[in-house]
Amino acid sequence: MSVTLSEAAARHVTRYLARRGKGVGVRLGVKTTGCSGLAYKLEYADEIAPEDHVFEDRGVKVLIDPKSLPYLDGTELDFVREGLNEGFKFHNPREKDRCGCGESFRV
Repeated sequence: MSVTLSEAAARHVTRYLARRGKGVGVRLGVKTTGCSGLAYKLEYADEIAPEDHVFEDRGVKVLIDPKSLPYLDGTELDFVREGLNEGFKFHNPREKDRCGCGESFRV
């Protein structure tokens, strides 16, 4: 099982944590919501919980709770700029479908 970061995502997370002055990495997860059933969660983590699965890629720790791991295995987190917009994108090989608005997905 693994979760990876693109070079752009790792660079963005590293810079953000440095500006923030604290944090151990980024926490990824899924929650039940939307038309397709699941939505991605992303937040900066200040500590590692005992139950977290910890992956490290490009010098950044990625923390995932046990319930989310089966849905995120093999995912690459990317950071993209498209015109005036920028943000994280999930490239998940387990994703079978997305809702029309792009807020939720199905595996």
